[in-house]
Amino acid sequence: MVAGIAHEINNPVSFIYGNLTHATEYVENLMELIDLYKKYHPDLPAEIDEFEAQIELEFIQEDLPQILTSMQQGSNRIRDIVLSLRNFSRLDEAETKEVYLHEGIDSTLLLLHHKLAAIQVIKVFGNLPLIECYPSQLNQVFMNIITNAVEVLENLEAETKEIKIATELIEELEEPWVKIAIANSGPPIPEEITSKIFDPFFTTKPVGQGTGLGLAISYKIVTEVHGGRLLVNNLATGGVEFTIEIPVKAIDRHTIQY
Repeated sequence: MVAGIAHEINNPVSFIYGNLTHATEYVENLMELIDLYKKYHPDLPAEIDEFEAQIELEFIQEDLPQILTSMQQGSNRIRDIVLSLRNFSRLDEAETKEVYLHEGIDSTLLLLHHKLAAIQVIKVFGNLPLIECYPSQLNQVFMNIITNAVEVLENLEAETKEIKIATELIEELEEPWVKIAIANSGPPIPEEITSKIFDPFFTTKPVGQGTGLGLAISYKIVTEVHGGRLLVNNLATGGVEFTIEIPVKAIDRHTIQY
């Protein structure tokens, strides 16, 4: 569905984006023509002078280019969002693919941009190779965990609200793995809840505000689909950290030894 929506949005946006360049050029030419008319015909009939004052021509000449620039920036923004939706969904990829995980994280952050206005996002990205995985499913994990962190911080009264995302390559194992740590500056998770946090339908949200499936689905994607580990722990410095660890190369999950 997400891929289909992205495709439908992309067509009209591409039309607008492509024509804005021509529209800007046409407006600039018309403005220059008006200036030439005024230069060589300074004494215009009173009717033209009155109409010029009525429409505030000078203001239009200043404001119209700025409007077109804003429209250009807006169309660029929509194009970025559409690209992020495509990267996020990757619904056309039924097989494992080699991808840069950082692109999936960045796409997720872009889609959540409206929720991150009051939150400082700190990215500490390591030098990761291409990862063989199911991109759309891992992107869903990123979305679930980051959204969970945002919702915790939204209800927190603090001057500084932070989400830190760090990645690194783990080469000490027999085969290289990657680690993605997503931490927030929220309150610690009570010990009695920690053991249940990945259970299906478990939620601490009020009735009707959460399904209790996001983290359970994320756990299944990381552990069963990718043969990895998904852990959660309270940080000694404050806050909560979710850690995703998966092998660089797709392997048979039935042969994994932790």
